[in-house]
Amino acid sequence: MATTPRAFISFDFDHDDNLRNALVGQARYNNSPFNFSNWSVKEPFTGDWKKKVRDRIALTSLTVVICGYHTHTAGGVSTELEISRELRKPYFLLAGHRDGKCTKPRAAYQNDKIYPWTWKNIDILLRGGR
Repeated sequence: MATTPRAFISFDFDHDDNLRNALVGQARYNNSPFNFSNWSVKEPFTGDWKKKVRDRIALTSLTVVICGYHTHTAGGVSTELEISRELRKPYFLLAGHRDGKCTKPRAAYQNDKIYPWTWKNIDILLRGGR
């Protein structure tokens, strides 16, 4: 990859922090085919969190939405997806589990695909393939 994209990782804070940590960790492996700079929020913001998230997303090249079992109930994930769209940032939905029970955020479009979490898929998606 010529440049390292800045990625905002959107995930369900209450249920999927382990998935975000796994994705960031995989990118650090020497043999990983993908790399990115993680701009996700590591702790809940206080005050006007939407403005703070908007400012952070504005500094990125794309948004990765990790979909877990409860993502459809995570209002913050939907808000982050809406902000990404408003800022015209490309995004993709990534399945956090292989059992097919992952849910999309409510703000996702019906035709938004949840991509399987494989190194090859992530590499292609970070490069703009959809």
